[in-house]
Order: sequence, then structure tokens, then C-alpha cells
Amino acid sequence: MKAGILFAKNDIRYADTEMPAPKKGEILVKMRATGICGSDIPRVLGNEAKYYPIILGHEFSGEVAAIGEGVEGFEIGERVSGAPLIPCMNCSDCAHGNYSLCRHYSFIGSRVAGSFAEYVVIPAVNAIKFSDSVSFEQGAFFEPSTVALHGIRCANYIGGRDTVILGGGTIGIFTMQWAKIFGAKSVTVFDISDARLEIAKKLGADYVVNTKTQGIPDMKYDFVFETAGQPATMITAFDVAANKSSVCFIGTPHESLTFTQKQWENMNRKEFRLTGSWMSYSAPFPGEEWTLTSHYFGNGDLKFDDCLIFKKFPLSEITEAFKLFETGKVGGKVLLVNE
Repeated sequence: MKAGILFAKNDIRYADTEMPAPKKGEILVKMRATGICGSDIPRVLGNEAKYYPIILGHEFSGEVAAIGEGVEGFEIGERVSGAPLIPCMNCSDCAHGNYSLCRHYSFIGSRVAGSFAEYVVIPAVNAIKFSDSVSFEQGAFFEPSTVALHGIRCANYIGGRDTVILGGGTIGIFTMQWAKIFGAKSVTVFDISDARLEIAKKLGADYVVNTKTQGIPDMKYDFVFETAGQPATMITAFDVAANKSSVCFIGTPHESLTFTQKQWENMNRKEFRLTGSWMSYSAPFPGEEWTLTSHYFGNGDLKFDDCLIFKKFPLSEITEAFKLFETGKVGGKVLLVNE
């Protein structure tokens, strides 16, 4: 088969590789659409790949192409998305259903071969079926949706409250939508890009604020979700949190973050609850994050729009797709498609 293989730093090529075969408990998926995640960028353009050569890619959907020994409940041609985490199932975190916290995990697309390929093998338990009404492009957005929903769960979210999302990227847009699904009184999205804020409004945000041109409003919020992983938005989270509120950091920072004494005192004085959120899994594996994404994509309550896709490339043009990230002008999800 053909795959986008990373041979060395900034050397990813469409090349021949051996076709994988599903072993016991596994299925073979013909990849139809796969997203380039922010975590793939430093693996390709930097030095964060685990080894070379490697096939990256972990946000994907496709069709069941072959079924391994002992696998039941799947048929050839069924549409599936793939949960990329492969937990050890033996540690104390796994025993408590906290698969996202497993320290002995493997991961499709970073530790074992991933979806930047015509075919990918995954454990059958990692496959989530979705209806024919959901496109393969939409199926490639399961993983970002589940990351957003995991944050909602970590925050012990309840409806009827004013909610703010700090960051209007893909994760932020899905966090906004999950808050709406779970009955938010209002959801506001902060960002510095009018284009992203327009997408947020189109997909259901009650209010949007360009904090670069409009500043930070005086309103305080009962639930605060930081999804950008930027120092400025993380500090803003402490400022806009209401008394006795819940603040959840979903975004992953890539630089050091320092709070002043006064900023940190906000947490003490407001007595808000601060939590992190990591990946997107719960019991029974892979969790409601995945089954609910399939359900709400299927019934249309969790909205998808082509405006979430910045650009699509055929898998054969994977080298050109990653060159796009060197420009710094990517304004949304880049998808690779395999017809």
C-alpha cells in the first residue's frame, strides 16, 4: 500500500510500505479521511517523533476492510472512526476506568503506525461505528469532539449556567457545542480572529467576543473552558471566572506560564474549582465521549460544517500539506483524503 511516511525531521513522503493485516482482536480500516493534528506538526517539522520511519495520523475515519480472529459485531464496509489510545488495561488508572491517565499506553499514529496511510490496523474495541448520514470528513472530527466532551465531563458540567470558551479553534467550537447540548444558559466564545468567531456564531454560540479589538467583558462565568493553550487565555480564565465557578484547562501549553500573586489569589478569593483535562477516554472504553459523539453527529445536534476544514489534500500530496504549516497561515483543520 501507499502511506505518508516520516523518514526524518521534515522528511515526510508518499511511499510504498507493507500492507498490514489484522491480528486477533483487530480490524483493518480503509482510511477515507484523516486530520492533521497540532501534535503532528512538531513530530514532522521538529524532533518529537518517537522513531523513524513512522506513519503518523490519529484523527481518522474509514471503512472496515478486513476482520481479525475473534472479532464480532463488525461487517465489511461499515463506517467507523478510530479511537487512537491503546491503554495497557493493567495499571491502577485503567482499573479505575481512567484510561486517559494510563502511563503504559500505546498510541495509534505516534507509537504504532497511524492513519496517514491507505489502510490502518486498530483494535476492534477502538472502532466506533457511525451512520451513513455522517460523512467521512465529519468522521475524522470524532477525536477533537471527544477531547472537548472529556473536558466537559472533567468540569462536572451542569446546564443552566453561563459558560465561556476561551479559544475558537476546533476544540473550542466543539466545547461550545457540547455546552449547548448539555443545556447551557448561554455560551460565549472569546478569540482574536473574526473568522473563527464567525464560525462559532454559525455553529451556535450565543455571543462572541474579539478580545483583541473589544477587550475582556466585565461579565463573570459559571463555567470557563480554556482551549487554546496560550498563557494569555489561561490567565484570562482566572479573571472571568465567577465565584464558586468551575475552570477547566483543555488546551495544552507549549511555553512557560507565570501567574502573579494577585492573579493566583483570584482562585482563593473566588473559591473556584480548577481542573485539567487530558485526552478523551472513560469507562467502558473508549467511553461516552466517543459513543455520544457518534450519536449526536448522527442526529445533527452536534453540528458539522465545511467551514471547519481549512483545506483538503489527497493523501498522495502529504508533503505539500505539511509545507502549508511552514507558512504559519493555517486557519483550521487540514484533512488528507483517500478516495
